[in-house]
Amino acid sequence: MANWYDKYLTIYGKPFSEVPQPVVDVTRDCLAKLQSPEPLVSVVVIAYNESTRLPACLWSLSQLKTKYPIEILGVNNNSKDETEEVYKAFGVPYFNETRQSPGFARQCGLLHAKGKFHFFIDADTLYPSCYVDLMMRKLEKPGVSCVGTFWSYYPDEKHSTIGLFFFELIRDTFLWIQHFKRPELNIRGMTFAFRTDYAKQISIRTDIRRGEDGSLALELKKFGKIAFLYNRKARPVTGYGTLNESSLLQSLWNRIKIQGKGITRIFHKTDHYDDSEDNLVKKTQ
Repeated sequence: MANWYDKYLTIYGKPFSEVPQPVVDVTRDCLAKLQSPEPLVSVVVIAYNESTRLPACLWSLSQLKTKYPIEILGVNNNSKDETEEVYKAFGVPYFNETRQSPGFARQCGLLHAKGKFHFFIDADTLYPSCYVDLMMRKLEKPGVSCVGTFWSYYPDEKHSTIGLFFFELIRDTFLWIQHFKRPELNIRGMTFAFRTDYAKQISIRTDIRRGEDGSLALELKKFGKIAFLYNRKARPVTGYGTLNESSLLQSLWNRIKIQGKGITRIFHKTDHYDDSEDNLVKKTQ
């Protein structure tokens, strides 16, 4: 049985020079048709050295089926490869952010976006056509400041479909339990959408190496709750950048050990993060 993302995987990870020109042409045309001069929703892709995966991401976004006026923007975060050329070839309006970090890249996108609602998009991730509309059903509800959803990995020769099923089942169960008291810990930048006006009152942290997404979600709780979408049809599919271990079993065991330290935290709400020293960006004199 074919998966919705299979066609995108045919170019995922390949050099940009190997992406068929018809794919580029059709994707560029579809993206252009989606762009609204008065968007309600901003879909903002950040990329750092993602020339081999960004084309597949943009191809998936070009197939969005949405009732909302949207804009699709890109941020090139100081890439040293052909990332900027990919944005140009696909006709995506983009901005160059030379300060290195996801925080700076996301802040750049937030400053340039025009939509009332803002979607974080990661260049190494593929999105189903219903993604925006299903997320918006949650985001437009009264009292909601932001929305997150779960994500999946695509199966390959090292990660079987059945193995991924059980890995994600265990992970998702833990995240579901965690979301009652600490929903911000479940937020990942690649699956996160929020009210733009609220986020602009907070700004996105650029003084930390990772966790700018969860920190933003924590601050957004001041304006409304963090909602979650559990519809599997809306699940983005991503690569294995966060699964560097040799096997899914090893990945699962490592995560159990990490989460097991201070596990009681998931049963207590908090309104602030205590930053670890190794996560702080060192300021140069």
